[in-house]
Amino acid sequence: MWGSLIRKRRTTMTCLALTRLLPLSFITTNTHTLSRPLQNNPLSLLPSGFSDPNSRSAIRGLCSNPIEALRMGDRGVSSLQDSVTYLTQREAAEIDEILMGPLGFSVDQLMELAGLSVATSIAEVYNSSEYNRVLAICGPGNNGGDGLVAARHLHHFGYKPFVCYPKRTPKPLYTGLVTQLESLSVPFLSVEDLPLDLSNDFDILVDAMFGFSFHGTPRPPFDDLIRRLVSLDKHDETHRKSPVIVSVDIPSGWHVEEGDISGEGIKPDMLVSLTAPKLCAKKFRGPHHFLGGRFVPPSIVDKYKLHLPPYPGTSMCVRIGKPPQIDISALRENYISPEFLEEQLEADPIDQFCKWFDDAVAAGLKEPNAMALSTAGKNGKPSSRMVLLKGVDKDGFVWYTNYESRKAHEISENPRAALLFYWDGLNRSVRVEGTVEKVSDEESDQYFHSRPRGSQIGAIVSKQSTIVPGRNFLHQEYKNLEEKFSDGSLIPKPKHWGGYRLKPELFEFWQGQKSRLHDRLQYSPDEIDGSQVWKIDRLAP
Repeated sequence: MWGSLIRKRRTTMTCLALTRLLPLSFITTNTHTLSRPLQNNPLSLLPSGFSDPNSRSAIRGLCSNPIEALRMGDRGVSSLQDSVTYLTQREAAEIDEILMGPLGFSVDQLMELAGLSVATSIAEVYNSSEYNRVLAICGPGNNGGDGLVAARHLHHFGYKPFVCYPKRTPKPLYTGLVTQLESLSVPFLSVEDLPLDLSNDFDILVDAMFGFSFHGTPRPPFDDLIRRLVSLDKHDETHRKSPVIVSVDIPSGWHVEEGDISGEGIKPDMLVSLTAPKLCAKKFRGPHHFLGGRFVPPSIVDKYKLHLPPYPGTSMCVRIGKPPQIDISALRENYISPEFLEEQLEADPIDQFCKWFDDAVAAGLKEPNAMALSTAGKNGKPSSRMVLLKGVDKDGFVWYTNYESRKAHEISENPRAALLFYWDGLNRSVRVEGTVEKVSDEESDQYFHSRPRGSQIGAIVSKQSTIVPGRNFLHQEYKNLEEKFSDGSLIPKPKHWGGYRLKPELFEFWQGQKSRLHDRLQYSPDEIDGSQVWKIDRLAP
C-alpha cells in the first residue's frame, strides 16, 4: 500500500545490498604467578552449579528476590570457593621461580599477561560508559607493573585511565611501561595532585601497590593511599556514590595468608587473582573474584595439585565462584546518546531505516539484521521469535522461513505482523508494523541457491516447529542428504520454504536518552491534498 509513497534515495552500498534482496555478505607483587587453563582438567573437579564461564553477562543474568539480595551480609561471596586451590606465600614464590627459571618465562611476559588479565576482568563487569574514569595506583614492584600494563589496555578498551606512580622504578622495563602510557597521553598524577576524597573524580580505583611478596608495614606515601581507599567504604554507609576498588592479586596491606587481620584494611569490590588465589582470598567478601592468566603447564598443575576453573573461549580471565545475586528492580542503564530531532529525519521511513542500518553495520554490531518477528493467529495469541532480515526496498522487509512453521500458520490466519530491530551499541531500536505476503517463487528460489549448501540442506532437514525425537535424528537426516548431494548437483528448494515481505504501515524510531527521556519518532500514513504521505510525530517516552 505504502510502497508508492517511497521516494528514491541514493543509499550506501550496505543498504543497496539489502535493496537487491541478496544475502548480506557482511553477516554470514615483586614476583608473578599466572595460570593457564588445564587442558585436561576434568569438569568433575568443578562443583555442581559452578558459574558458567561462557556467559559474558553472568552478573546481569542471575536474578533473585530483592529482599533476599538485601539480606546478603557477605556481599555475594560464594560457598563454592573451597573447591578452588589456594596458594601459600611459599608455594606462590616457588611457582614464580619455576616459571622464570626452567620454563623460560620472562618478567615482562608475565607482567603483560597479568595486566591484560586485570583489564579484561574490569571490562567484564564494569562498562566503560558508566565506569569510565580509572585511577591505577601503582607500587614500586611487579604488582605496580601489572597496574601500568592494565592502564594501557584499559585505555585501548575505551576507558580514561590516570596513573599515580609515586615511587618509580628506574629499571628499563618499568621506564618502557611509563613511556608507553605517556605516548597515549595517559595522565600521571602525583600523590599531591590527588584529591583527599577520591569519590568525585574516579569511577574505578586499581589497587596495584603491593603483591604477595611484600613484607612489613606500608610506608609513605602508600600508607596514606591505603587509608584513602579504606575511607571509601564509609561512603557506602551514607549512600553516596563511591568508586569501586579493584585489587591486583592481593589487597594491599593484607597478610598474604591471613587476610585483613585488623579488619580495617581495604575492602575491594573486585579481586583479580593470578595463577591461583592466595590463601588470603578466602577472606575476600567482595562480589567479583576473577582469576587471570592462562599458561601454567601440566608439570606445575600436577606438582601443586591445582584445581582451577576452565577459561571460556579465548578469555584471559575467569570468574571464581558464583556471580552476586542481583536485585532485578535495581538494574538500569542511563543511556548517553546525541539528541534525535525531527529535522534530522529523512522524509521517508525506509530511507531513515537504511541510514540507521548503515550506522549499525559501520559500528561493527553483531548481526545488525537480526529482528524480532511478532505474529498472532486467529485466536489472537501473540508469539515472537528472532529472524534475519534478508532484504529491504520500497516494497518492504523480507525474510525467509519454513512455510509450515508456527509463524507461517499464524500469518496465514492473520496476515499482519510487527518487526523489532534493537542495536544495543547505538542505543537505538526500530519498530515496524504492517501486512505480510509471500514473495514470488522466483525470489525465494534465487535466494535459496545463494545460500551455502549446508544451509540449503539444513532447510530441507528442518521441519520447523515440529517435534523431533532428538538431535541425533537431525544429524542423521542431514548426513543422509549430504551424501545424496555429494556430487555437487543442484539442491532443489523445498516447496514448503520461501520468503515473506512485510509491507510497512507504521514505523517508530527509538533512541535512548538520559533520565529515561528517550526519543521516539513515529511515521504514520496520512493524506494531504489527495496525496498519501508519511506524517511524523514525537511520542512521549
